[in-house]
This record gives sequence, structure tokens and C-alpha cells, in this order.
Amino acid sequence: MRRILLFSIVILSYLSCKETKPKSLLEEILASGSSEFKKIIDDKDKYEVQILFSPISQTQKGKHVEDHFFNFRPDDYFYPASSIKMPVAFLALQKLNELKKSGVEISLDTPLSFDSLRSAQTPLLYDSTRVTDYPSIGHFIDQVFATSNNEAYNRLYEFVTQDYINSNLRNKGIFTNSRIVHRVGVSGFSFDENKWVPAINFLDNRGNTYYKRNPSYAQGFWLTPISNTQKGVGHISPEGTLVKKPFDFNQKNFINIRDLQESLKRMILSDQYSKGMRYDINEEDKKFVLASMARLPKDYPYLQDKLDEYYDSYVKFFLFGDDKSPIPDHIVIRNKVGYAYGYLTDCAYIQDTKEDIEYFLTATIHVNDNRIYNDGIYEYDEVGIPFLAELGRLVHQYMIDAKKANDKI
Repeated sequence: MRRILLFSIVILSYLSCKETKPKSLLEEILASGSSEFKKIIDDKDKYEVQILFSPISQTQKGKHVEDHFFNFRPDDYFYPASSIKMPVAFLALQKLNELKKSGVEISLDTPLSFDSLRSAQTPLLYDSTRVTDYPSIGHFIDQVFATSNNEAYNRLYEFVTQDYINSNLRNKGIFTNSRIVHRVGVSGFSFDENKWVPAINFLDNRGNTYYKRNPSYAQGFWLTPISNTQKGVGHISPEGTLVKKPFDFNQKNFINIRDLQESLKRMILSDQYSKGMRYDINEEDKKFVLASMARLPKDYPYLQDKLDEYYDSYVKFFLFGDDKSPIPDHIVIRNKVGYAYGYLTDCAYIQDTKEDIEYFLTATIHVNDNRIYNDGIYEYDEVGIPFLAELGRLVHQYMIDAKKANDKI
């Protein structure tokens, strides 16, 4: 009997060891983090942490990208905040290209004005941050990537339109269950009002309209079935009172981290996708947007007197988010961040010319300890940004070490 018991213990121990799942690449990388970092990783579901790391290697056939996920939950809701501005900016270039092909003489710098035909809408006639005093598509895109300007995104959203955004991103295979259905950082727009966009006037050098895009209403229904859209234990109402019910995100924007990173891959590595699966833009516009994504606030004259607020890492969370020091010239980050309702997201393509490495990194984290929404009490600086900054450093160091190890072979 004792022999049978001992044998059973040995077998159970063997099976237990055999069933132990080996750590994934990302788990190995994350395990080297600080104690505070690992606390978040160990409690990943509380913080709703999701990570997608895609190292890029050079092969004889060209660049090879390999995706590595951590806690990926494509059907679980998180609020992407301003990260949704990135694919909209890309599609604005595509829309611009289509107008050119149709015979409309328009460029990135063509002056624009926006009408206001509904109560929630506001007109836009001038832009004091431009020398010409007129808005333009190119300047909106620069503002989106330089400081994540909400007004600039909202005008791009109105230019591109809700139907065009979602139909194109789905048809290209970029969006699976994601959706972009509203403006950001502005009040007065109901779910239905966000379907309306105003007339846009393209102006000549005398300020006269030579082409007008008429107002329109989105016909598509783009809400997708997402789980866990009821969040928290309470929220602050528009009137400023505490409502002891979960906050409803059912009609909010959503992009899962795979779709978000895919929207960036289609721009960075466009030649790896068939014509119908990438953005239809010309080479000049691609160079423009890649340069725009890499520029820092200090590169813009209109921000020179605001650099205490808009420092290098203001919208660069990975690697440098917890440090206001200048970003080294040999590290180039093309990315888009977002943070609202306690959610922080960053989606980036990072190059280090000194170490000769490049990779994609996308992550989201939720920092809302009291689980009350709209109260402004979120742990962005204390928890969220330090986590994303350290994540970036861990991944970057892994890439450096892997490159050195490979060079020795």
C-alpha cells in the first residue's frame, strides 16, 4: 500500500511538472521588471493590462514581423481614448488622395473652413497656430501627433466621416471588432449627433470657396458586440452628482490592441500588404505623416513658448513617459497615445539607429482604483505612465540583447 501511494505521488509530481506551461517571450521579458512593475503584471486583470510586442528582423526576403501577446482579450472593452486619432489621420490622407484623383486641386496645405448647421457643431474659420491663419488637413495631422489636439482630430473626423472610417478599416482587414463612432473631448454630441458632419469649404489664396464638401449623415451602424462595457461602481453625472451605477461604454469608441497596431503596421510596412489592404496614399503624403509622427513638440514654432507643458515625452509613454528629459536623437518613436477614464494606451513603432533595432509595441492599462468614472481621480502619473515607460525599457533592452546575441553567431 505504501509503495502504491509513493508511486502515485511520483506520477502526480511528474504530470504537474509536465503540465507547467513554459513562459512566453513576453512573460520572460516582463519577469525582469521592478517589484512595482511585477505587482501590476501579477494583478493584470485588475489593471486590465494587455500587451502586443512585435519585433522586426531582417531576412533575405525582407522584414519579418512576429507578434507576441500578453493577456490579449480582443472582445473585452477598454476605452482607447486618443489612440483612435491615428487611423483617422491616416484615412484623412487617403481621402485627400481620392479628391486629387477626382480632379479637385487640393493639398495638405490647402486652407479649409468648417460650417456649423446643427446646434452641437461649431464653425472653424481661422487657426492662429498657422502662418496663413487658416486650418488645413496637414496641420490637423501635425497637431494630432504633436500634442494629441482634440479639435484637430474632431475636424479630421468630420472630413473623413464615420461611414468612411469604419467601412475602410474593416474592408482593409485592419478592424475586426473595433469601431470609431464619435468625436473626443467635446460635449453636446449624442450618439446620433456624432453621425452628422458639417459642410467643409476648400479655399483659394483669396479665401474664396472653390470646392465644397456638403454636410452628411452616417448611414452605417458600426457598434460591435463587445463584452464588459459596464464599468466600475459609480460615475459622476454631467450635473456633477455621484450616480452609484456602472458607467456605460456601450456606445463609445473601441479598438482592440491587435487592430490598433495593425493600423500602424499598414502605414509603416505598407509594401508588405496588397494594394487593397493598405492606405491608398502617395509616397509624398506617406513621407509627410511618418515625419509628423516622429516630430516632437519642440519642432513646432507655435509651441516654443509652451515646452514646459509640451516636453519631448508628452505624448511618448514608452521608454520616456516618466522622464521629462530630452529624448536621444538616435531613438525615433512614431506612435499615438491616449488616456481618459483611467485608461492609458500607447501604440508605437520604435527605431534605435544606434543599436540598429526596430519593433512595434502596443499596450493598455487601467488605473482607476476607486472605480468611479468622471471624478478625475485616476493614477496616471503614479501608476499608469511609469508602467508603460518601464515596459518600453524592458522591451527595448531585450531587443538590444537579442541583436548582440545574434551578431555573435
